[in-house]
Formats: sequence, structure tokens, C-alpha cells
Amino acid sequence: MGDVVTSRDRSLDIAVTGIAARFPGPRDIDAWWDSQLHGSVHSKRYTQAELLAAGVPAALAADPDYVPVRGHLDEWDRFDHDFFKIREREAELMDPQHRWMLELAWNAFADAGVVPRDDAAATSVYASMTGSGYLRAMVRGGHSDPGLLDDLIHGSEPDFMASRVAYKLGLNGPAFAVQTACSSSLVAVHLAVQALLSGDCDQALVVGAGFGYPQAGHLHTPGGVLSAAGACRAFDQDADGVIAGSGAGAVVLRRLSDITEDDPEPYGVILGSAINNDGNAKAGYYAPSATGQERVIGAALSAAEVDGGSIGYLEAHGTGTRIGDPIEWAAAGAALNRAGARPGSVAVGALKASVGHLDAAAGVAALIRALLVVRSGMIPPVAGFTERNPLLETENCPLYIPTEPVPWTGELPRRAGVSAFGIGGTNAHVVIEQAPPREPAARQTQAPRERLVLLSAADPEALDRMADDLAAHLTSHDPDLGEVCATLAGGRLALAERLAITGRTSAEVAERLAARSGVSRGTSPVTGPAPVVFLFPGGGAQRPGMAEPFTALPGFRQALDRCLAAFASPWAERIRQALHDPDFPADELNRPALAQPALFAVGHAAATALQELGVRPAAVCGHSSGEITAAAVAGVFGLQDAAAFIAARGRAMQDCPEGAMLAIGSDVESALALAEQWGLKLDVAAVNGPDSCVLGGPVDEVDEYLRRLGDTFFVRRLRYSHAGHSRLIEPALPALTEAMARIELRPATLPIALNVSGRVVVTGTELPRDTFVTQVRQSVLFGAALDSLAAHLPGALAVEIGPGRPLSPMAEAAGIPAVALDQAKDAPGSAALSGVGALWTLGQPVALDGLTGDGRRTRLPGYPFAGSSSVAPEALASPTTDPSRSPAPEPLPKQPEPESVAPVDSAEGVTRIWAELLGRDDVPADADFFAQGGDSLLITRLIRRVNSEFGIRAPVREMLAQRTLSGHIAVVRRIRGEADAAPTHAS
Repeated sequence: MGDVVTSRDRSLDIAVTGIAARFPGPRDIDAWWDSQLHGSVHSKRYTQAELLAAGVPAALAADPDYVPVRGHLDEWDRFDHDFFKIREREAELMDPQHRWMLELAWNAFADAGVVPRDDAAATSVYASMTGSGYLRAMVRGGHSDPGLLDDLIHGSEPDFMASRVAYKLGLNGPAFAVQTACSSSLVAVHLAVQALLSGDCDQALVVGAGFGYPQAGHLHTPGGVLSAAGACRAFDQDADGVIAGSGAGAVVLRRLSDITEDDPEPYGVILGSAINNDGNAKAGYYAPSATGQERVIGAALSAAEVDGGSIGYLEAHGTGTRIGDPIEWAAAGAALNRAGARPGSVAVGALKASVGHLDAAAGVAALIRALLVVRSGMIPPVAGFTERNPLLETENCPLYIPTEPVPWTGELPRRAGVSAFGIGGTNAHVVIEQAPPREPAARQTQAPRERLVLLSAADPEALDRMADDLAAHLTSHDPDLGEVCATLAGGRLALAERLAITGRTSAEVAERLAARSGVSRGTSPVTGPAPVVFLFPGGGAQRPGMAEPFTALPGFRQALDRCLAAFASPWAERIRQALHDPDFPADELNRPALAQPALFAVGHAAATALQELGVRPAAVCGHSSGEITAAAVAGVFGLQDAAAFIAARGRAMQDCPEGAMLAIGSDVESALALAEQWGLKLDVAAVNGPDSCVLGGPVDEVDEYLRRLGDTFFVRRLRYSHAGHSRLIEPALPALTEAMARIELRPATLPIALNVSGRVVVTGTELPRDTFVTQVRQSVLFGAALDSLAAHLPGALAVEIGPGRPLSPMAEAAGIPAVALDQAKDAPGSAALSGVGALWTLGQPVALDGLTGDGRRTRLPGYPFAGSSSVAPEALASPTTDPSRSPAPEPLPKQPEPESVAPVDSAEGVTRIWAELLGRDDVPADADFFAQGGDSLLITRLIRRVNSEFGIRAPVREMLAQRTLSGHIAVVRRIRGEADAAPTHAS
């Protein structure tokens, strides 16, 4: 009786685009789902020592009716508070449910492939949690400071959960707390669906948590709902009640009509939902009502516009109580029967049998499990099931209990129902369906191209965990690398600690990540990207095929075509061959007439492409002929004029007598002194730094110098046929003067560090016409130019644009960190991508479109939150006998009012108050209170503490103005000094 998928109006369907969960059992959702298919029970039986360590009173733990079993959640107290910029002291006072929901909310959005802080979509939050036993444990002995109690309430009560998530994740839609006991989070799903349909939001996050503090067992009461056996046997003949469980889940919802081909395939679709209340037509407030439950299921089917015959699975509320289960069975069976379901056609699931009752999180947890059913087409067994409860009706009943994992055999598309019923009678039911089929993304048929893979985290350790997790995922799932890159670049927020790597396939990237091979790592500065200096190498850096690494950059080929078009046609084609053919004759390329135009073309085109990606220079500098490229980028030359001059420069130098040059690892005075000592006529071609210079001259004299030098200094012969910047080049000057006469020089649009002077000329400078003529003969003062740049742009980052990285070590020696755009000449096709990736890791504003590759977003591992286990403040903590478990919060002690104000030293007292409120002892004197995590509420508490301890009245306005620790100490000292100096009067 199932309907055809196309017969429904899908405009009201809601897609579940992302999920995240922390349930008892495996942490990984795939591993957890596998455990469900195996019918695993994830409960723990605590030892007496564990109960006492958790804070269970000894008398209660020893009670014969105490059942020490729970659906246990490991690391329940761990929280990555630094990630969310929450003070450690504040985090200690937060209920674990608040902590879980923040982390799950983040990862649910990551799973959905969306950035939570993107204002493009209005995102609402619906949050549900169990009442805070954590808070009650801390305040049951009374409280002292009202400000501390405020922190406790805001960090523990359900009212503040949704707004905290919205605040920390930057979500601007409505934020609601939804509290209807056990049905809370499924009611929240219904409300989120309605908000999406009514246009209140474009995206909704539903998050629910259930946690009873301490995480331990329960006291069984005869006739109660809690199991005496310590097992939830839903619909079983041995059912004797439920056990509690700890856990949380989150889902992200969007209108199905808003899902694009670039989005990950939804987990499933919500077709309809309904909520109601039993009213008073039942045995008592706590009793379930078959009528109410039947009505809500029928209403949800009606809202979904589907018949019961199309439902193949029901995730039941399933508490495992001997009376409650038959009532639910009868209600669901009647509703589905009336809607057209056939006998024995609907498999029943019961999550509580595996993980216990997650209370406020039970509904969203059941929804997640049902989504995995319709997505995978596999139906899990009811965990621990033995024999059916004899009170369950079987005649003409559509329900059956699976005892082993079975493939879906019912109607298609796969549809399921999810029920959650709250104490007091608030019922919820949701009808879901597998996601509409979509065409698989086309796999590349040609050879895969190199792609840029980007990862970021809040701290270096998390970045390592993320890299390991991704490597494992790529190895086990082999996803399309384009989809992986698109997800990481467009579906994840770029955080401070960053890693970039390139690869052609998922397997290749996984291998490189695992070995950390070819990885760039860096930190994006909190103050924003560093100013960038473009550096352009000159003659000697050229090599055949040197343009190939840059072809991976969007826009490079077009920019190179424009450069080559500026040269005369036959010569332009020869330059093109030299740039692209790795087998081009090196001897020909090492001659100035070809080397200089080729270096100019590749440098100018790569700089243009880099600027189009968003990396714009704050200054430029070129070495020797690279200065012409730098001047063109700075607007001094037009492209046509720059091409004409660099071509004339190369020809004029090539017409000069041949020579040779040596790069020497020595100061220029020592290197030149040796030449003079040996009677060799060599000139200083370049001074690149205190311990780096270049000498040039006739070939035979250079050879003799090299022979005599031996291993005295590091020395390297440059790949160049002429001795630039030596007396051998003087015959070129007239031709260059003539070429310059035909060229129009413009005012610089960027600062340029000049070779001749070693100084920076500022924007707007009109350079003399002979600047680029005399430069050919004079020594290149590149080291001085770098020093000037470091002074002109403190904190600058150098980007070397050209083949290899000859200039980067010089920049680093001058104190300027450097990134060579051509990262690895032995890895054609990936070098420039690696270079751009390195810039991204350092916080440069790189536009990633076209670098990471096209592809729809896919499912990848979420953020690997870590953080330490919470340790309650000393005043709140009690010792524990088990060092592996975190101490339990103890009642807050009542603090007596001080009889008199103690004469505390101002600096010691204010420093102590800061440390106690901020939760850290190493606050520097110039630290800003608000930058350290303080807020308006906390500074109010600080002022109250200061006034109380010192017996003064510190002005609020002055304490807000003097925000540093030293400022607050100064305020207190001033007020106390004035009080001491005031005259006293006898009464």
C-alpha cells in the first residue's frame, strides 16, 4: 500500500543535513551504528569503589535495593573550554550537558558542511536538557556569593542552554529551551520543523542532553519504573523497568527545497510531525495514555500525507516497563493499522535497551538511530531481547520485534516513525523517509589533478588529531578528493592553527598526512594577516619548464599569455617553450637575452595570479633583473614598456663579453680581499647579507678564484653566461639608455626597496630615468634593501615569486619570515599550490575557489575536541579515592560575614581576586580584564569583592576605565591612600 515517492508534494519536507552524538558506546558514529546492528548493550555496572568515588553516599551504595547500573558515558567531564573561549573557572561551574551541547552543535554543523558563523542563513536553536543534578550537588549545602550563584545558574539551568549555543556559535535565529521531560528533544524537532515551514529561520539546530549527576546507578522501588535487574528489556517478557543513560545528540535541519547539489546528501527527510498531551484521561499524572499516543502517531502520519502501509520501522519510546510497553504497543499498532499498515510489516526498535533512558535527549537520539536505519536499509535488533512480553497484542498487529539485524524488505522509499512520550503526557511523533536519490558525483576519468587540502584547529594538538583522523578516514572510505577539499574549504570555519597539504588522490593525501610529508603548518595571527612583500629573483634562478609549478594557480595561464603577448611574436614563442618544456636547452636559457624575459614573464604572471587570489603586496623588491618585475608590479612600468625594456636589457647584456658569477657564503670584505690578494679582477655583483655576497668577472678569473678558494667558504657558481653588475657589462649602458628614452615611467603605486641604494622609496615616488640603467652595472645591495623593508614594514612576510627559493634564506636572515611560492621544484604541478597553502596557514586572505577543486561537500570526521577533565574549584571540590575520576562538586560552604576588614596589601589582594575570578594565577600586570575572559557580570563581582575586602567604595566607572590588573591595583591604592590621609574626628 506504499505510495509512489513522486505522488507527494515535497515542498513541506525537511531535510536532516547533519548529526552529532555522544552516546554510551563507541564515540565514532559509524562504529556506534555497527554496535547497534550487533545488538550491543552499552551499560556499565559500577563497583562499590566507583560509586563512592562518584559521590554516591555510602549508605545508599550499600542499600540492597540500589542497582549500580547505567548507560555510561566515558569522559563525561571533559570539555574543550579554550576552544569556546570560556574561562576555566566558568567551565568548571557549567553543567556537563551545557558543555556537551556546545561541542555537539559545532560538529553537527561540520557534519552538515556549513559554517555556523555564516550570516547567510538565519539559524534557530532548540535545546533540551535534564534538570541539573550538577547544580544541585553544588548548592545543596547553601551558597555564599550571589555572583557565583549567578554563574552556576547560567551554566547549569535549561533556560540558558539554547542562548549559550547561539552566542558561542554566532547563530542569529530564535533560540528556545524546550522542556517536556522525556519527549523534550523530539518536541523540539517538531517546533524546529514548524519554524522552518513558517519562515522563522532558514536552518535549525536541535540539541538535547540527558545526564543525572553523579553518573551512577539508581534505587529500585517496587512498582516503580526503574529496573531491579539493571537492564532495560523493551517489549520483553522479563521487562521490569528502565535504566538511566547519559548522552546527547544534535541534528541540523533545513528545508529540502533549499538543499543544493553541492550539499552533502541528507541523512533523511522529515515528512511530518505532531505533538499533543494526554490530558487527564488516564490513571494518573505519571501514567501513559494509549489514546494520546495513538492520536499523535495518527496526526503525524496525516501531516506527512503518507499511509501506514509505507512505514517499515518504528523507533519506539520503549521504556521496558511491563505495563508501559503494552500501552505503547497497542497505541502504535492501532494508529498504524488504521492508517493501512499490514500485519507484521513494521519492525520495532528500542534504543533504550542499548544505552538506557537518555531523558531529555531520548527523542533526538531515537531520531538519529531511525535516520541511520532508513539511510542504510538495515534494521537493528532490540538489544538483549529474549521473548516477547505476553501482554503485547499480536492479532492483526502491524508490529514485530527483530531479533537480529535484517535488511529492509518493506515498501520503498524507506519510511519510519519515531516516538517520544514525556512524563505528564506530552507526546511527540515524527515520520521520516530516506533522502531522495541523487545522481552520484561524476568521478574524474582523466588523470587526477593536484588539489589543496586545508585543515585548521584551535590548538596544535587538536590539529594533529584532526590530521590523523582525516588520514584514517581517507584510508578507510576513499572519498572523492574534490569533495573532501570542497568540504574542508567551504564547510569548515578557518581556525588559528593551520595545516596545508597537496595531493592527487585520497590515498596519496592520507599517506602524506600520516607521515606529515610535504605539510605546511602555521598560525593565523590574531591581529590579522601580516603585510606582504613580494620578492622577485633575477638571473641565475631560471630553469627549463619553470612556469609549470604555477599553472595550478587560477588565472596564471591567462596572465602569462598577456605577458608573452607583450613581446615580439617569434621571441614570445621561444620564451613560452623555455617556460613550459623541462627539456628546453639549459645553455640557451642561461643566457641573458632569454633568461631575463622568461623570469619577468613567469614572475609577473604569478604575482598577478596571487593578487587575484587575494594576497596583495604592501611593498616589492627584486634582485637584479627581478627589480624590473617588481617595478612593473608597483606600477612604475606598464606591461608593454616593462616587456620592451627587459628584452632590451637581456640583449644588451648578452652582447657584452661573457663572464661568470659566484655566490659566496662570506662577508663581502673577506671575499673581495681574497680576490685582491690573488691578483684577480673580480667585482662585487651583489651584497645579499652580512655573510652572503656575489662576485663576478671574466670566466678564467672566476675559475681561478674558485680553484684557490677550495673549501674556505661555501661557494656556488650561478647558472648564468654573463657577469652582471661587473665592469664586463659597461658596454650595455648606451643601449639601455636609448631603450629607456622610449619608455614612460610612472609614480610608484607601492613602496619599492631599490637595489642601488638599499633603501625603500615610498608610494608616489617618481624614479629618475637612469635608475634602471645604472642598476645594471652597480652592485645589488639586496641585504640592505631587506633591512630597510624590515624597518619599513615591521612584522612583514616575504613571498618569493619565481623559480625555486634563492631569496627566501636572505629574507629570513634579515628577520623577515619568507614563503617561496615555488615550494618544491621536484614536484611539478604541486609546488605553487603548496606555496599558496603555506600562505593560507599564516593567515593570508587566500580565495580558495579553484585551488581546492570542485565537488559537493561530503561527510568527514568532526572536530576532535579534547580539553582536560573539569576540576571543580577548591571551594567546590571534595577529595576522591580514585585518581582516574574527576572530583565531584561538593556543597558550597556558607561563608560567614567578616567581622572586620583585614588590612590586605593592595597588590596582593587585587591580584588574588583576579586569579580567583578568572581561574588563573599567572595574569600579567598589563593584562586587560576583559581580554582575559572577564565580562560585565564578572567585573561587577570583582568590584563587590574589592569593596568588601578593602572596606572601600571603588567607582564603577573608574574600574571599567582602568581595565588592567595594574590599573585596578592603582585605583585601590589611591582610594585607600585618600582614606588614610583624611582627618579623623572624635565622636
